[in-house]
Amino acid sequence: MIAELCPGGMEFKKLGELGEFENIGVDKKIIAGQKSVMLLNFMDVMRNKHITKDILSMEVTASDSKIEKCDIKKHDIFITPTSETRDEIGFTAVVDEDIPNAVYSYHIMRYRLYEKNNITPYFISYLFESEDLRNKIFKASKGLTRFGLSTKDFSKLEIPAPPLPIQQEIVNILDKFTELEAELEVELEARRKQYEYYRGKLLTFNKIWGWGSRQLTMSEICLKTENVKWKEMSGLKFQYIDLSSVNRENNQIIETQIISSENAPSRARQIVKTDDVIFGTTRPTLKRLCSITSEYDNQICSTGFCVLRANKEVVLPRYLFFTLTTTDFYSYVENNQEGAGYPSIANNKVMKYKIPIPPLEEQNRIVEILDKFEALVNDISIGLPAEIKMRKQQYEYYRNKLLTFKEAA
Repeated sequence: MIAELCPGGMEFKKLGELGEFENIGVDKKIIAGQKSVMLLNFMDVMRNKHITKDILSMEVTASDSKIEKCDIKKHDIFITPTSETRDEIGFTAVVDEDIPNAVYSYHIMRYRLYEKNNITPYFISYLFESEDLRNKIFKASKGLTRFGLSTKDFSKLEIPAPPLPIQQEIVNILDKFTELEAELEVELEARRKQYEYYRGKLLTFNKIWGWGSRQLTMSEICLKTENVKWKEMSGLKFQYIDLSSVNRENNQIIETQIISSENAPSRARQIVKTDDVIFGTTRPTLKRLCSITSEYDNQICSTGFCVLRANKEVVLPRYLFFTLTTTDFYSYVENNQEGAGYPSIANNKVMKYKIPIPPLEEQNRIVEILDKFEALVNDISIGLPAEIKMRKQQYEYYRNKLLTFKEAA
């Protein structure tokens, strides 16, 4: 089709030529005298490729002018324009239907095409996943602690603009891949719910087991940790664990950077040791949480983490980890985080959280059961996670093949 319809190569166009970017947005507030509307927010775009009215769950208020300017129409493309990590910039979701009485958050950006059709919005959304466009976004992003692109920056990005029949064929193929992966994800989600159910049962002692369990705060069961003394560590190199290092899906460290006293970021201040549990306190409901393995013993992590070092005479490190994955803990986090646009929870608030502390033998029994469940839903070498990983690799391979074009001279 490309040889027939684009014999001289593919035409490329700037995104600003094809549509208009807007990032006016609405705040997450309830103000007396304004109209009540539903809000499309950052996480809605992060978690979904398609937006329907059923996805919106947050209610806010907005003025008549904001409701008019920040409306949500069928085939609008919404983009995550900023984040504390560059990898989370440029996530997209396409609106599948007009959504009345709804507005979008000021944390996301709306891209509305000048020429309406049922194909191009989905084609462009797939392009935002391609290596070529993600590299362009990465290079164009600016910032120190938070990175992003402005509407002007996005407008300047160039993308291939094939004829509609080619766009349609590519979208059809990639849709089939995503459907296959989605089926596996649904099954895995069912397994995760099963895991969460039994985790909740096993960690609810008074109601389930019929015997009381003492409750202690994190500060009572954790040992003191230490900060880096860079002057005493001159010339040494360390692996640096920042917020982007922790995979939120499987609670593991996926990448680090090598630092020394000469090039250490200002936030690289805490020493971590084997069996420590680190919890991301910046935007804490994103659940950046993991156990430190021996590979990262005596390495460095960001101040964006609360480092929890279990007193093993009282609590097992893995038991401590599992208690921080519960809905009870994240309800506590939501109630104690501060800041609207960039929420965080203070370390001293985390240390005040209470958990039940049964005998070590009982903790070990619980950990053994939950480790088996976690392996089933998170271990990428076995079962569903392994199959999903292979499907993703297959999808990414063909996606990049299908979305790589020779530009016309």
